[in-house]
Amino acid sequence: MKSPLLSLPGAVPAEGVDEGVAAHYGDLFREQRALAEGTGFVDLSHRGVVAVTGDDRLSWLHLLLTQHVSDLPAGQATEALILSAHGHVEHALYLVDDGTTTWAHVEPGSQDALIAYLESMKFFYRVEVTDRSADFAVVHLPAGSIAEIPDGAVVRETPYGRDLLLPRADLESYAADVDKHGPAVGLLAYEALRVEHHQPRLGFETDHRTIPHELGWIGSAVHLQKGCYRGQETVARVQNLGKPPRRLVFLHLDGSEVHLPPHGTELRLADDGPEGRKIGFITTSVRHHELGPIALGLVKRNVPLEARLLADTTAAAQEVVVEP
Repeated sequence: MKSPLLSLPGAVPAEGVDEGVAAHYGDLFREQRALAEGTGFVDLSHRGVVAVTGDDRLSWLHLLLTQHVSDLPAGQATEALILSAHGHVEHALYLVDDGTTTWAHVEPGSQDALIAYLESMKFFYRVEVTDRSADFAVVHLPAGSIAEIPDGAVVRETPYGRDLLLPRADLESYAADVDKHGPAVGLLAYEALRVEHHQPRLGFETDHRTIPHELGWIGSAVHLQKGCYRGQETVARVQNLGKPPRRLVFLHLDGSEVHLPPHGTELRLADDGPEGRKIGFITTSVRHHELGPIALGLVKRNVPLEARLLADTTAAAQEVVVEP
């Protein structure tokens, strides 16, 4: 769905999976600084919105998700994964329950596959699963924002800000009320802060063989004291008996380079040069208003913590996100 906010002055459309919303509105670093200071809002209306209703919704979701949600209090935000039978990450859900409905926003375009899986697991449970993407748009308010919450919005509050599930019909009028919340901020600014905070994103930091331990999702999205979900055996085995084969790293990139290494750029040890053995890849790279060019990457677990890396020909210094 194409956001009506792409008609705002200066709006430059995002590309790829984020097509449909603005990458920026003409001043990337100003927009980043606004978010960091707690002003403005981000249009995430391209994300999918799924609602689960019915008396059994939380106990049923508890059986399917990696997170403990059977007693989730109304208004408390959480996140959860759905894994394959082999423990690989298939879906990431950003959840809140309002007392009658459990809401989740998910990666753009992933809601159809998620709903198909949930529908296949309903059995005799009293639940209904609905795609509400056409009715609700996701809007992000940064941490520190004192903006009022409009009527009819569902609020999901986290340490990084508040996600509003806003009636889609109200999106344009919400954006126009700049005095209440500040101006629209593009997705690139939001992504820069996500990378700064080491937050993984499905489809960017994940591939077909990602397991939760590799990205630091244990605790935040995976509850280790519950079982009874698909892929739980892999989670328990890695937690109790071994280490994940890869680990997420935060990278400071050489600021003299004009171009950022794109997703999938191979990482090598700097000592081995550009023709050395591949030891990982870039997952997300951004330009940060204070830190300069930074990135997240996945590397093999045994890569030395002090090793300097190359992203193609761009020098990269690593910081630990997931311990080896």
